Amino acid sequence: MKPLTTSVYTFEKLCDGGFLYVDKTAGIYDLIEPAFAQYFLSRPRRFGKSLLVSTLKAIFQGRRDLFEDLALADKDYDWQTYPVIHLDMGTMASVDAAELQQNLLRGVRRAAADNGCEVVAEAAYQAFEDIILALAARDGKVVILIDEYDKPLLGHLGQESAREIQTVLKQFYSVVKATEAQQRFVLITGVSKFSKVSVFSDLNNLTDLTMSGQAAILLGYTQEEVEANFPDYIERLANAQGESVDETLAELRVWYNGYKFHQEAPTVYNPVSLMKCLMNQEFKNYWFETGTPTFLLDLLKGKPVDLDNLEVDENAFSTYDPIDLQPLPLLVQTGYLTIKSAEKMGDVRYYTLGYPNLEISQSFSYWLVRSMASVPDPELSGALRHMVKALQRGDVDTMLEHMKTFFHSVQYDLIEQKEKEKYYQTIFFTVFRLVGAMIDAEVKTSLGRIDAVVKTADHIYIFEFKLHGSAEDAMQQIHDKQYAAAYRDDPRQKLLIGVEFSQKERNLGKWLVEQAN
Repeated sequence: MKPLTTSVYTFEKLCDGGFLYVDKTAGIYDLIEPAFAQYFLSRPRRFGKSLLVSTLKAIFQGRRDLFEDLALADKDYDWQTYPVIHLDMGTMASVDAAELQQNLLRGVRRAAADNGCEVVAEAAYQAFEDIILALAARDGKVVILIDEYDKPLLGHLGQESAREIQTVLKQFYSVVKATEAQQRFVLITGVSKFSKVSVFSDLNNLTDLTMSGQAAILLGYTQEEVEANFPDYIERLANAQGESVDETLAELRVWYNGYKFHQEAPTVYNPVSLMKCLMNQEFKNYWFETGTPTFLLDLLKGKPVDLDNLEVDENAFSTYDPIDLQPLPLLVQTGYLTIKSAEKMGDVRYYTLGYPNLEISQSFSYWLVRSMASVPDPELSGALRHMVKALQRGDVDTMLEHMKTFFHSVQYDLIEQKEKEKYYQTIFFTVFRLVGAMIDAEVKTSLGRIDAVVKTADHIYIFEFKLHGSAEDAMQQIHDKQYAAAYRDDPRQKLLIGVEFSQKERNLGKWLVEQAN
């Protein structure tokens, strides 16, 4: 059993430390095999982007010794060495444009020193161009690797300061296109892809791999890779959980698999979450260990999204403007939503989006309710616990009384009138997702069909929620559309619940409960 690590992102250190490496070099070969290539790749955080950049750096520096047991060693790659300009933008977060200019200049000078040359220009973009031209004149074609290109901008999203940061980055990255003739290979990685009118307007020469089948499994682990590379760790986890290996594999899929980066590609695991689970021998949420998505939660409070009914065309989540933020592309690019299915109609491809796995669904739902309903942790946890216990014993009234907790503290002055319905719906359905997760039973939420179905060991609850209508209307819809018919053969007690939302009280109003025949 080779040791696992989630903290080493340098390929050379990974090899020297004898850590387990899931071999991605066959896919990397497909990228570097052309004589000239320029790529952009966006992936959520903790998906291995920095390790990919480091691996490419070792390849172009001719470190063949590090690849002897990997797929690349069997390819006809020539192992020619190139000067590599490696810029880690993750170290360049800045409070303003002036500080960013200094950080960029420092990074370029460090890259120049690594390659045995010097730049004297005082402007970062000029220094960047000078080092490319100097290295190309001395050694031939250069390789440019820019990791986390968007990091300097992420701390300014939705703020006016983003404009000046954006201007600096746009000028700096324009050098990549201007020096195309001097390049052997370019890769720029990040979490986000900003719209064509912003940072990317001068980078339209890059091939975008983000939703390409060519790179769909380049980062993250497929089910086949997990079973082939981690069998001993999976068996150890199974023993720790008192489960069979097959049961453990099924649970791993539910918790950490599910990311899909091309409609025809297999899903992949979040690599860091998977390895943390195998190292700790415990199924739990590891995604939020590095913090909560505060800027996303704040954005959703002002622009709520129906997270249970996401059918969009590809343009809806491909890019965004860092000033005029829209939740959907951010949710996709940061890893909180992913492709669940795709359908082509004419020349347009439509996608159904959803949470990738249980880890994301549980944790994001928890923080979303906590933020939108302004409920502190102890009260939130307590209300959810009481709701679960009430449902387990068949007590609908008590369950809905505790449901009111989540509407008591809503800051209504922050919600635009046209967004109120989505706001209430988001709270309502997200609470049900959390309750279902705590019961460890099926929860179905789907606007336009049954609003919510919660199953326990002894009961099936069918909910219809009316924001503009009465409890009687809700119950009538349950009967008219025969929602209970799908569960006719299930021996559990089936309860039908029609709930109205009181606009006057801004909370749950009347509800009706009937037992299905």
